[in-house]
Amino acid sequence: MAEAPSTRVWIGRLVFIALAMVLIFGQLLPLDTRPTGWAAPNWLLAITLLWITRRPDYVPVFVIAGIFLLADLLFQRPPGLWTALVVILTEMFRTRTARLRDLPLLLEWGTVAVGIVAITLINRAVLMVAMSPQQPLALTLIEMIMTIAFFPVVIAIAQFVFGVTRPALGEVDSRGHRL
Repeated sequence: MAEAPSTRVWIGRLVFIALAMVLIFGQLLPLDTRPTGWAAPNWLLAITLLWITRRPDYVPVFVIAGIFLLADLLFQRPPGLWTALVVILTEMFRTRTARLRDLPLLLEWGTVAVGIVAITLINRAVLMVAMSPQQPLALTLIEMIMTIAFFPVVIAIAQFVFGVTRPALGEVDSRGHRL
C-alpha cells in the first residue's frame, strides 16, 4: 500500500529541515582555522532552490524564512537581508513551478543560476549602500559560481538519496489539488 500524500509531504519537510540544520551546524564546526583563498558553495541555498523548484509543497515559506534567519544570526550576517532575498527568490520560483516542471535540466539550471546571480548582486549592493563590512568581491563571486556549478550535483544527490523528484503529470496532493 502506498503511503498517504500528506505523510510524504511531512517526511519531505522533515528531511529538508534536518538537512538544513546539518549544513548550518557543519559550517560552524572549527575544522580548519586557517583562512582559505576560495569559498565553498552555498549548499543551503542550493538545496533550498532545488527543493522549491522540484517539490514546493515540501518547503513552506515560514520554514525557509526561519532557517535562513537562523543562518543569518549564527553566521553573523546582517539579520534578515539574505533571508528576505532568498524568500523573494523562492516565492518567485514557487509561482512558476508549473513552468519549471516541464523545463529540461539545462534550462532549470540556467533559471536557478540567474536567480542566484541576482540575489548575490542585490545583497552586495545593499551592503555597499549601507556601508556594512562584507567579504571580498572575489570570494563572493567564487561562492556564487561554485553554488551554480554544484547545483547539478545537488540535484543528483537529492534525487537518488532523498527521492526528491519533480511531481508527475496529474499528481495531486492530499486535498486533490494538482501539483
